[in-house]
Amino acid sequence: MTDDWREDRIGSAVRGENPTVLRRLEAGFAVIGDVQFLPGYSVLLADELDVQRLSDLPKPKRMSFLSDMDRLGEAVERACRRLDPAFRRVNLEILGNTDSFLHAHVWPRFDWEPGELVGKPVWLYPSERWSDERFALGSQHDALRQAIGVELDGLSLTTE
Repeated sequence: MTDDWREDRIGSAVRGENPTVLRRLEAGFAVIGDVQFLPGYSVLLADELDVQRLSDLPKPKRMSFLSDMDRLGEAVERACRRLDPAFRRVNLEILGNTDSFLHAHVWPRFDWEPGELVGKPVWLYPSERWSDERFALGSQHDALRQAIGVELDGLSLTTE
């Protein structure tokens, strides 16, 4: 598979061509992040191509998106807590400053992070963390992907 899906993350998810998709949720797609310098980093992609902001969605769909964001956040929290005893918390963010499609970031945070960064926004990490191949999503993250997926599945059973 080529990296063409990166140019159309939502469309490729809709077509079943986005390899980062963990699960289809009610209002979007739970995907694992391209970079994993904070293992478990995930993103919720809205399932509508032309939606740029949360406020672009009708109220019921907006509530579904926020509920999906909560579900993905809880799944990442449960999986990371189980896999890494240094897990601290999850940060949830809807920013939209770079990508023009609606998405929410789910950032796990850990006690092993550098002291000068652990209590600050993830965006203050050095730019090389975002491009260093050591942190690129790969097969070494398969167990993490599976753990988050299992948690998502379990949460769907308990919340319906």
